[in-house]
Amino acid sequence: MQASHRNRVGVFLGLMGACALGPAQSAYAQSSVTLYGVVDASLLYTNKTLNPANGQSAGHQYSFTDSGLSGSRFGMRGAEDLGGGMRAIFDLESGFSVANGGFDNSNGNLFGRQAWVGVNSRYGTVKAGLQFSPFFLAVYDFDPREMSYFGSGLITYLNNVYVTGMFNPNGISYTSPEIAGLQASALLALGGAAGDFQAGRQYSASLRYHLGSLTVDAALYSGNPGGSAASIPVPSVVEFNGRALGASYVFNNLTVKASYVQYKVAGSFNNRVYSGGASYHITPALNVDAGVWVTRDANESSNNSVLASTGLTYSLSKATLTYGQVGFVTNHGRMHTGLSVNNALNLPTGTTAGASVGIRHTF
Repeated sequence: MQASHRNRVGVFLGLMGACALGPAQSAYAQSSVTLYGVVDASLLYTNKTLNPANGQSAGHQYSFTDSGLSGSRFGMRGAEDLGGGMRAIFDLESGFSVANGGFDNSNGNLFGRQAWVGVNSRYGTVKAGLQFSPFFLAVYDFDPREMSYFGSGLITYLNNVYVTGMFNPNGISYTSPEIAGLQASALLALGGAAGDFQAGRQYSASLRYHLGSLTVDAALYSGNPGGSAASIPVPSVVEFNGRALGASYVFNNLTVKASYVQYKVAGSFNNRVYSGGASYHITPALNVDAGVWVTRDANESSNNSVLASTGLTYSLSKATLTYGQVGFVTNHGRMHTGLSVNNALNLPTGTTAGASVGIRHTF
């Protein structure tokens, strides 16, 4: 009720200003705030779990799992027309767990997924605050299962660098408009440590080319440890260098994707992930997808894994769908790739199979 009252007052003051200053100022009264979110819950089974003490299996599991397909979250986004084709914009987004109501699917803070303010116009978009990096967005766009929380490239991402690059505190970014099919993005995240500019400093960039049904994207990421982001509940300043190259092509109801992603941590590992897959709309309400992710450590070839999965979703309405997913992962050496972001992010050596069924509602 308070927000509604403020909106009415804002509209009234805007109209008064428009009358006083003339027609050119009328755009200032046009603003909006939208509440949105995802609520996702599932049941998960894996025939093995990881014993962190020895890297072997600790037995199978049946579990209620938060976010089997998409991370549960809620947020507020808004925009105000500033006139001349320019808008002020913001987004505040929080992750939570359906299982216990606590913080989850973010960096552990209240608005740990996104918290930024910016301006966009025909010259591009500038944002300041906690936001996704161009590198992560490129990896997301070319994942054949759209970064499902079960059996997707999100597993390999988190296995390697946790949430670094996903949730970038202290970030300033610019995204250009699309010109002749090309669009560029760049981000600099300041470390927030007085007297040490390099501590926690992160930067990322991407270049995308779009022509009809074809999209190609290349991206990079470089980050340093330390800085103020190192003290948040889930630190997002793993020191790594990332490179990504991906492509997608749409054939009517079929979308095919392939990508290469490198996660290099100096003195530790140099993992290279090769992926490919497709999604197909059987009917407007029924969709099937599948993908394969092969990870190899260039520093030690005995460390490798193969993850494969497929999923089926059925839309009960525009906002609610049910889903089923199955997959397996085979780990060799010191690789511990998992099957599910929640409850099975890391799995033992050998082959593990699993399945997930659930329901997701968006608003």
